[in-house]
Amino acid sequence: MKTLIIMIFLFLFFSLVCPVYAQQSFPAQIIQQIIPSQMQQPAQPQPQPIQPQAQPLQVPSPAVIQPAQPPQPVQITVFGEQLFLGRFATEQFTGFNPDYQIAIGDIIAVRIWGAFNYEGSLTVDPQGNIFIPQVGPVKVLGVRNAELNNVVEQAVRKVFKNIVGVYASLETAVPVKVFVTGFVKNPGLYGGLSSNSVLYYLDRAGGVDSQRGSFIDITVLRGNQVRAKVNLYDFLLKGKLDLIQMVDGDTIFVAPKKSSFSVSGEVFNPFQFEFEGDFITGEEAMKLAKPKPGATHITITRKQGLEKYTEYYSINELDKIKIYNGDEVIVLSDRYPGTIIVRIEGAHSGPHALILPYGAKLGDVLPKIVPNVRSNLEAIQLFRKSVAQRQKEMILASLQQLQSYALTGRAETQEEATLRTKEAELIMRFVEVAKNVEPKGQVVLGSLEEAKEMLLEDGDIIVIPEYKSFVTVHGEVRFPNAIIYTLGKDIDYYIKQAGGFTQRANKNVVIVIHQNGKFEEGKKAKIQPGDEIFVLPKIEAKRIEIVRGITQILYQIAISARVLLMRW
Repeated sequence: MKTLIIMIFLFLFFSLVCPVYAQQSFPAQIIQQIIPSQMQQPAQPQPQPIQPQAQPLQVPSPAVIQPAQPPQPVQITVFGEQLFLGRFATEQFTGFNPDYQIAIGDIIAVRIWGAFNYEGSLTVDPQGNIFIPQVGPVKVLGVRNAELNNVVEQAVRKVFKNIVGVYASLETAVPVKVFVTGFVKNPGLYGGLSSNSVLYYLDRAGGVDSQRGSFIDITVLRGNQVRAKVNLYDFLLKGKLDLIQMVDGDTIFVAPKKSSFSVSGEVFNPFQFEFEGDFITGEEAMKLAKPKPGATHITITRKQGLEKYTEYYSINELDKIKIYNGDEVIVLSDRYPGTIIVRIEGAHSGPHALILPYGAKLGDVLPKIVPNVRSNLEAIQLFRKSVAQRQKEMILASLQQLQSYALTGRAETQEEATLRTKEAELIMRFVEVAKNVEPKGQVVLGSLEEAKEMLLEDGDIIVIPEYKSFVTVHGEVRFPNAIIYTLGKDIDYYIKQAGGFTQRANKNVVIVIHQNGKFEEGKKAKIQPGDEIFVLPKIEAKRIEIVRGITQILYQIAISARVLLMRW
């Protein structure tokens, strides 16, 4: 007790002297532990439990479906910026360049055999010579690499005539330092070999600044003189790159960006391109962009001041097109389908694919179908990709709404929060399974006479089902199975034949799907041969939104994919 009083006294003292220190040193949890409950507050006749503050339930899960994002503008890459990813800067060029001119500091390997034997590596001195023992100085400054061996051999034979063999080659190019400036990312002085290409030094400087620098106007300066001009488009499109011999103090200058246009759509090169002058012709532009075989038209969006214009041309009118700085070009494939292809599957003896004119109807196909003894033409089925895609979108939208219900619930007590967490985890597992279901995309045709006016689309699949003598029962029954069809029997009969309902069955939600795609709900549905009976599970959840949401999704999946999710 004495110790307890001392601790309380210390706490009160530090609270008055230094409240911050008291908060940090004596948390409320510790005070509650060292002070008996009788001393913390006066006794209450009937103490009420303190309810925790309502908090939104948050359950992280990898199964969360991201909502659809608004369309983002297409980011056009500048043609040529893919060059500067560091691959040139990491490699020195030490290969044989026949046009390389020997410079001061280069190392020449010389081998002499016969009457006189010698082997050594000789450095070109400041006077441009190499000194060979018993031969003397040999002038090699400015000699082309391809002619180096002949020059050295002639000098040696002046002394030893024809009784020796000579071989000379450039061993190592001289190290140099080159300025890289202009519109590059990291201007500066960079070291390398005199034999290294312009790309090496540009890459060392981070490459051309794609937003401000030019890829077609690069100059190599030596003093105040232009040593060479480089157009990187020649290297990218034609593989041409002049190997320029660098010397100490050379400058590589990248000029400001020239005029440019961007191109996208049906092209192999969707980039922003640069060009000289005020405009570029359509033919020249398409040589850069490389249209795909299916391209038919070109749209040009041009901004002039506060106004924007759009022009539309056939790709056959390239000679009439002028493209100006800042234009946005889109290459289109505006083809109109002349014919469509439709597949025919199932119980028939005819061709499995038909080529039909655009605008053909199902009635145009029916006379070309060759039925067999098992064909059920009255239950003809039609499956379409666009319908399957739309069904998938609707399922994902329902799953997204279900997730929002699960993750935004509020709990008033700790026990309720725990239950909500478990419920949310269950829903996340359901979402993970349900989002992978692929709908079939069936179009319900109704009667055969009504179906004849159905317009067909390219890629449609027509299925001729077989006459069946059984009814299939799925879902929450004890023994899901195929039951022999008996005329006049109702749903209850077939469910009993499948063992009856399970404890998880939702007896109020029973779906009957007929062969032609039509469906009925409830026990009053008239059963026909080939029907499928789906008994949906009972959803147990605290909130009506969760029950309704899962039931709706199960319903959608059963109708669109002929699948019933049983466990998740």
